[in-house]
Amino acid sequence: MTFSISSDFDGGNIRVVAIEGDRADLEIVPDHMSDFYQWFYFRVSGAAGRDLTLRIVNGGGAAYPGGWPDYKARASHDDESWHQADTDYADGVLTIRVRAEGDALWLAYFAPYSSDRHAALVSRMAALPGVSHRVLGHTIDGRALDLLRLGTGAKQVWLYARQHPGETMAEWWMEGALEKLVDPADPVAAALRDKATFHLVPNMNPDGAARGHLRTNAVGVNLNREWHAPSAEQSPEVLAVVAAMAETGVDFAMDVHGDEAIPAAFMAGFEGIPSWTEAQGGLYFKFRDTLAARTPDFQTRLGYVVSRPGQANLSMSTPYLAERFGAISMTLEMPFKDNFGAPDPVQGWSPERSKALARACLDNLAAMIDEMG
Repeated sequence: MTFSISSDFDGGNIRVVAIEGDRADLEIVPDHMSDFYQWFYFRVSGAAGRDLTLRIVNGGGAAYPGGWPDYKARASHDDESWHQADTDYADGVLTIRVRAEGDALWLAYFAPYSSDRHAALVSRMAALPGVSHRVLGHTIDGRALDLLRLGTGAKQVWLYARQHPGETMAEWWMEGALEKLVDPADPVAAALRDKATFHLVPNMNPDGAARGHLRTNAVGVNLNREWHAPSAEQSPEVLAVVAAMAETGVDFAMDVHGDEAIPAAFMAGFEGIPSWTEAQGGLYFKFRDTLAARTPDFQTRLGYVVSRPGQANLSMSTPYLAERFGAISMTLEMPFKDNFGAPDPVQGWSPERSKALARACLDNLAAMIDEMG
């Protein structure tokens, strides 16, 4: 009996090339109006008890083919709990071998974070005392761009995630951050709320998330190359967030992402901005280095090449905010692969570890908040 594969749901992405016996050949669909692709998310139906071989045959043309070696796809039998599947990459083909324990089996690039979960998170948080919700604007597809605000302190802290919609670990991080910040029994959270006002955008790219994109919005635009000149036609998401930031100012900012190739969590800063000072840069380095001392899930050995003086890309949010507002800004990257320094052979890097890293980041911010601004 032939099994079936579908992705016609929120965040889904796959194209069936052929199914024969226990094997399926598949292709990832590129982002709309873009050549980017790497995110996949699909359901296998009617294969209970069978050992499947699922081949993504266009893996070699993905946005970051260097992300495939040593990567493990995520599998789930309930679309909620995810584990690593046997995966290998050779000759441009990503091959996933997995047993279907039941009639429904989900496969994804990383544990998805659905639009429904996003809506539930926003509703749950907005109903709590001291938390306010605001729609900053609407996307090209007409979706709301949600902002949650809490705290009463003078320091203005902006946390925003998922400019690249396929980097779902970023919104899992935001869920962890929000849960910590609203915890009435957490003394660190209480101190942060007293000293700072937090502005959180859990998903900056809801169109791309719903469409199953890796990196772009509804019209194929990479939002993290729009900060210097956002427009209503191409990047209304960035336009709305920048306008809100201009209202409040920005003392500290963290842009939360995932990285396809590097098997570790790491930070990118704003080295190379025209107005760089050792005082501003020193606070970024202090945050980065003390975070590495705080948790084994973060490190400083692996990361991106640092911009030379005067060569920072001001179309990206982190250097843009550092330059415009004098903010201590940074980009947090988490892995699609497992964390090489503290591997988990069952789950790999996971929603739970993303949320735990959020809590560590906030503990670290609390230790430095008096130095910000």
